[in-house]
Amino acid sequence: MLEILRASDRGLANIGWLKSRHTFSFGGYNNPKQVGFSDLLVINDDQVQPGKGFGEHSHQDMEIFSYVLNGALEHKDSMGTGSVIRPGDVQMMSAGTGVRHSEFNHSKTDPVHFLQIWIVPERKRVQPRYQEARFSDVEKRGRLRLIISPSGGGRSLSVYQDVRVYAGLLDGSEEAVLKLAPDRYAYVHIARGEVSLQGEPFMEGDGVRIRNETLLKFRQGKDAEVLVFDLRPNELPRF
Repeated sequence: MLEILRASDRGLANIGWLKSRHTFSFGGYNNPKQVGFSDLLVINDDQVQPGKGFGEHSHQDMEIFSYVLNGALEHKDSMGTGSVIRPGDVQMMSAGTGVRHSEFNHSKTDPVHFLQIWIVPERKRVQPRYQEARFSDVEKRGRLRLIISPSGGGRSLSVYQDVRVYAGLLDGSEEAVLKLAPDRYAYVHIARGEVSLQGEPFMEGDGVRIRNETLLKFRQGKDAEVLVFDLRPNELPRF
């Protein structure tokens, strides 16, 4: 069963230097019908103007990862980590007992477009950690590449939750499938382009909750980039 959220139905924050679309309730956007799904709490589709960004702020007990679509994102944190990630890079920060960080557009001339995603962890008060990995277009082309998992196997980034995240690129005749266990949920976010899922057309920014499906079939991509979350069968995040 597919429960679709179209891109135009997401929340919107536009404060000049930042334009953000919220899949789930966040900040000033409060939608009682969109407060997360399973352990997935936040999907923010952020576009940040050159040289601007999010100043230092703190988090606790949250798994936060960033996925860059265009441009360059500069990260600094209280663990001493500093890096710049670009398309193909994924960063994961486990906030645990507490961490302060900032995220800025690294460029003074070009905007940065990225997804920031929050997952509620199964364990609290863990030691904060930062991870980063690069997944080339070749690894994601015409398939769903595991990028985040509980065990961190296959070069995926580790997450403190029973969640697996896949990224794929599809265009033209390329097809990709993902098998789900009978007792699992899933969420799909279309990061860019167009693609069909279970024969239903989707466009950039669309999302879909998935229940009672064991085989996801992606076809008819038009410069499509998708993220797929394999999730526990919970309706809402549990803190």
